[in-house]
Amino acid sequence: MIRIVVAMSEQAVIGKRFTLVIPKAVRERLGLREGQRVLVHLEEGRVVVDPLPWDPYRVLEEVVGEPYEEREEADAERWLKKHAGG
Repeated sequence: MIRIVVAMSEQAVIGKRFTLVIPKAVRERLGLREGQRVLVHLEEGRVVVDPLPWDPYRVLEEVVGEPYEEREEADAERWLKKHAGG
């Protein structure tokens, strides 16, 4: 299987304790910030790093369509399970 990927590529090195520094050009293009959470998973034998929203509560407000406060966590979890089929 031949797979052609048209994307930005930069070389990086895995350091002590398996740390990986994302090259500056990639960080800037994605708008990543120090401390931002990411989701790491395997996809067809590759490591994929997906940035998570910096402010998940703001994203949740957009999805639910009304203001969300952290104390409403249990209600939000029930809503997500209901709407995600869980």
